[in-house]
Amino acid sequence: MRQVHRRDALWGGALTMGGLALGLAAPRTIRAQGAWRPTQTVRIVVPAAAAGTTDIMGRLLAPVLQERWGQPAVVDNKSGAGGTLGTAEVVRAKPDGHTILVGNIGPQAIAYSLFRNLPYRPEQLVPVSNMIRGPNALMVHPSVPARTVPEFIQYLKDNPGKLNYCTSGPGQSGHLSAVWMQQLTGTQATAVHFRGAGPAMLALVGGDVQFAVDNLTTAVEQIRAGKVRALGVTSAERNAQIPELPPMRETMPELAEYDVSTWFGAFLPAGTPEAAVLELNAAIKVLLEMPATQRRFAEMGGVPAYGTPAEYAAFVRAETEKWGSVVRREGLQMDIG
Repeated sequence: MRQVHRRDALWGGALTMGGLALGLAAPRTIRAQGAWRPTQTVRIVVPAAAAGTTDIMGRLLAPVLQERWGQPAVVDNKSGAGGTLGTAEVVRAKPDGHTILVGNIGPQAIAYSLFRNLPYRPEQLVPVSNMIRGPNALMVHPSVPARTVPEFIQYLKDNPGKLNYCTSGPGQSGHLSAVWMQQLTGTQATAVHFRGAGPAMLALVGGDVQFAVDNLTTAVEQIRAGKVRALGVTSAERNAQIPELPPMRETMPELAEYDVSTWFGAFLPAGTPEAAVLELNAAIKVLLEMPATQRRFAEMGGVPAYGTPAEYAAFVRAETEKWGSVVRREGLQMDIG
């Protein structure tokens, strides 16, 4: 666990890891009076390793909460099992507003249909607000002799089962994005799972694996630096930060239905008082409206995605149903561990 001190939250003094800014300052003017305030240290559980988008969101949120609430905000990375270990820990926490989960599409949507032995249920979490959304990107190590999506698919077909791809964990969007791509194109590759996007990217950059389909928000700097070669994005539209990358669905007929966007947001344990839910929602709204946050998101290739608790709950239900349909249609099932 790492407490976010005031000196870490100063403008221009953002926490960094692997070249990514992991914290933004919270201006003193955001302190506000409300119906609920924490009475002790606030714990922000990030169910992934450092340097991925889930971790970045937790570290952007922490200084805002600390300044607004006047209590220490601690980011606690609990990675493993595709985000389900950290999620299970939050589900077991006292529902008093002092334990927050920064979740994502993997453990909060895909996992419910993918894992046979999931240790929690959707109703055990209260969706508070989405925070950021963006596409995944298909990336290859520079040693791979492919510069377009069709060329890469042909390379996979010429080497069935011989290529490895990294994921930020089983059941995460990068894992299912790669699985779906293979299913649509009739190709085969082997998944190598890591405890977060940061370690997975290190494996790709180092050439330990040949490709990945993972969050543009955490990969954009490596793409710009030429450490990996991006071939396309998983969304239906181009991304403003890297407009030269085509949507994969436009590159070949087999991928015409391919459309994946990933998202990251906040949850609380079921039973948390409504006043605490609404106060956290209000703090997230403040964070997402800060010009510095919007600039940081733009640099990452993501967009702010604020919603009320009701709007976010409806969104999460729709995402759960969408991925449940994909998993059931393809007969995908896994056991945690």
